Amino acid sequence: MKKNTIKIAMYLNYFVFAILLNSVGIVILKAQRNYGVDEVQASILEAYKDLPIAIVSFLIASFLPRLGYKKAMLIGLGLVAAACLSMYFGNSFGSAKILFATVGISFALIKVSVYSLIGTVTKNQKEHNSLMSSIEGVFMLGIALAYFLFPAFNSESDSNSWLNVYLLLAAISVLSFGFLFFAKFDNQTEIPGVNLADDFKQMFRLFAKLLTVVFVISAFLFVMIEQGIMTWLPTFNDKVLHLPENISIMMASILAISLAAGRLLAGEITKKVNWIWVLTVCILCAMLVVIFVLPKTVGLEVIEINSLSDIPLIGFAFPLVGLFIAPIYPLLNSVILSALPKSLHSSMTGLIVVFSALGGTLGSRIIGWLFKNQGPENAFYFTLIPMTLLLISFFILKKLTRKNEI
Repeated sequence: MKKNTIKIAMYLNYFVFAILLNSVGIVILKAQRNYGVDEVQASILEAYKDLPIAIVSFLIASFLPRLGYKKAMLIGLGLVAAACLSMYFGNSFGSAKILFATVGISFALIKVSVYSLIGTVTKNQKEHNSLMSSIEGVFMLGIALAYFLFPAFNSESDSNSWLNVYLLLAAISVLSFGFLFFAKFDNQTEIPGVNLADDFKQMFRLFAKLLTVVFVISAFLFVMIEQGIMTWLPTFNDKVLHLPENISIMMASILAISLAAGRLLAGEITKKVNWIWVLTVCILCAMLVVIFVLPKTVGLEVIEINSLSDIPLIGFAFPLVGLFIAPIYPLLNSVILSALPKSLHSSMTGLIVVFSALGGTLGSRIIGWLFKNQGPENAFYFTLIPMTLLLISFFILKKLTRKNEI
């Protein structure tokens, strides 16, 4: 098996979907301006993205090894290329719903394949932790690019100019499809059951493990935090900091860049430091940012802002929370997968994706509701609740996985 080829394919596919998946915050902002919907209506786009991810992952994860991970990724890339063209020509809130539903379906295929393949190219938990963190770091770099890519196509004089970005995204998807199609690697993965029905049963049996229950709750809580902040940060920048639309979107890239830096850095740190200490320090620092930095951000005096250089330094501080929450998700995923036989990695990944998608949907809806009813200046304070619960879950997982560590 050519491990380097597999890794390049995983990095490239994850990068493409990072741009598409996490443009939802940008499209929510555009939908409010271009399609005449309010905050709560616009937030439904998160559900159109996440629910298909959850449903498809649940249905196909257990027997995806029989289809083959390469074929699954090719199907995902083909679907998403068509969806981008549909958004370009459709130009409506309905088209946006179709786009994110298709992206969700495709990403389910990609993510289950990528997470399952990681176990085939790593030897122990530390290698697994490191590769998982670096892949998720590349994912964040794709998200950061999205925050610059969309403004580059946006024009104040033409409300439809931003749609041209979907032609580029379709082209990138086709290029990624081509690389993967011609890449040669074996797909020698273990199959969980003796037939399709047994494959599906194996995934349900995972729920009998306390480790699985604690983990899925932890994954749910984290994604609720991350997606809630990431999805609504452009709107926060627009309504609280009163930034121009393009600058609101570009400012949100700071969160993505800090997430990328945090995950890539964690990939190196976890080679030497146990994951429990990395995550404990990270979540405590994230809570301190919310408690002490966010109030100063909200209290900024409104001035005329025409470029990033006009924004006071404290305005850049809150998005740096991403640096501290970044390592949590990949390390949690790596911990649970390393604790299970490789034959169950695909099934477990299905559960990871399902509960991550549900957490993302609920997080976005809750923050959207808080933006409307509690005010955009107060909404992010409520992330302290799931952060506290996460801190508790880390130590429970540590106890349950102690015997699996190398």
